[in-house]
Amino acid sequence: MIPKMPRGAIPVSRSQLAASEPYRPEGGAEIFVPSEFPAPNQELATAQPYRTGGGASESFLAWPIEVGFWGNDKESNSIWAEEGFAKACGEPKVLIPTDLVLSSARKCGSSNFSEFLQAHGFQMERKAYLDGPFHSVDWTNAVILNDAIANVGPVKIGVASANFASGPNGQVTPGTSGWVMYGLPTGQPEDHCASLCGYGSLTALVDLFERRGVKVKVSSGMPTGLCYAMFSRGSIGIVDQQSLMNITGEAWVRTPTTIVKNLS
Repeated sequence: MIPKMPRGAIPVSRSQLAASEPYRPEGGAEIFVPSEFPAPNQELATAQPYRTGGGASESFLAWPIEVGFWGNDKESNSIWAEEGFAKACGEPKVLIPTDLVLSSARKCGSSNFSEFLQAHGFQMERKAYLDGPFHSVDWTNAVILNDAIANVGPVKIGVASANFASGPNGQVTPGTSGWVMYGLPTGQPEDHCASLCGYGSLTALVDLFERRGVKVKVSSGMPTGLCYAMFSRGSIGIVDQQSLMNITGEAWVRTPTTIVKNLS
């Protein structure tokens, strides 16, 4: 349901909120966003937007030390499974056990999600693996999105997954990487958390996947332009840019992806 706007006001898209400069009262307390998924519009509006750094290459792919479900095959915990994936994919790479991901999620409960991960994180072997502060990413701007993926780490996205298991133009194959999806429609509600770890033309991404020993089954109608490598449900596949635009409702990058803190 679209909220009613004051007469004469122009509705602002969520991508515009993600790209806008936040209002921060002087001396105000630190704001931890996102507190949950999907993130409320006001959290996108108060988030610090990601700004491009040193530029990005034409194609890029980061690959985790292991591709797992991190509990998402048994529980509806994609927001936490993505965190396990990001820790395994972004430098310094560390494999967080599934049991620790699930127990951390239970410990966080209904508390602020990003505050928990920045203050407590995943704790094991006398170390805490924390998230850096979250910056919102304008996923409709390829220059910004690609820069965040290549120069900072996996980009956490909230997506509509209604067609992931039954789409007419490819589908996610849980536990098996190398799938492709294209032609995904708009208009579905955001209900799933995924992660972007690469980008490039279709040909470039297929080549980068094959260098990792993953064969990609490309459909004949798949767009050949800019595409993205996306983690979802224990697997990594390729989705075309337009489909990504159609299904995404928010995007975040941790700066940095992982902070390692020694515990006394």
